[in-house]
Order: sequence, then structure tokens, then C-alpha cells
Amino acid sequence: MALPPRPRKSARPALPTGAELDILSALWRLGPATVRQVHDAMDKDRGYTTTLKQMQGMVEKGFISRSERFGVHVYEPGIPRQQMQKRIAGDLIRRVFGSTANLVQGALQAQPASAEEMAEIRKLIETHGQKKERSHE
Repeated sequence: MALPPRPRKSARPALPTGAELDILSALWRLGPATVRQVHDAMDKDRGYTTTLKQMQGMVEKGFISRSERFGVHVYEPGIPRQQMQKRIAGDLIRRVFGSTANLVQGALQAQPASAEEMAEIRKLIETHGQKKERSHE
């Protein structure tokens, strides 16, 4: 008797939905927190039970982790903020913008940067260019 085909694993890990990103953002700000603390921090028009169910699903996906402390479930981000930002940016470039330059142009057109932000962007570009040059030596 032949075994049923195994489901194929995606080459890319799943990205969080908008609601899941709201929860992750709250946890990144708060640090370890209960569902109630996350729910209150988000200040969204949704029920506590909805937040709880979403967080339970996020544990299964590996986006957050849950532990028990003094009889209370405490949740923490399962993925560092910078790592998730990098994954989301890569996905946006690949699916929507096609190139990093198009992403930057779109971002600056959507929300102009202050002089301080532009100086920081220039510094990031310069630093990144220097790192690439050293890696090719």
C-alpha cells in the first residue's frame, strides 16, 4: 500500500499577518507579557478572546513562545524584530518592488524623510557599501 504524498514544505518561512504583526510589535515593545497585557497595549477594537486565539496560533507557527511563570502564561517574541523586518523587506522587494532601489524610492515617496533620517540613510548606504567591498577582497 502506497503512502500518501507528504505535504511540501515551503522554501520560505511564513510571514505574519497584519494582526500577528500587531501582536509581535506589542511584544517587542513590552518584552515578556501576558495576553491581557498584549491585548491592552494594542488598543484595537477586537475582543480579548480573539487576541488569545491569535497568540495561540502564533505559538504554533513559531512567531512567539509561551512559558508559565507563577501559574501565569507569559508570551515572548520567537523572532527578533530585526530578523522579522529583514524577512518582510526581502519579501516586499521580491514580490512588489523588484529591487532595493525601487523599495527606497517608494518608501521616500510615501513618507518623506527628515534631514536627520536622510543623513542616517546615507550613512547606512555608505557603511553597507564598505562592508560589501571588504567581503569581495
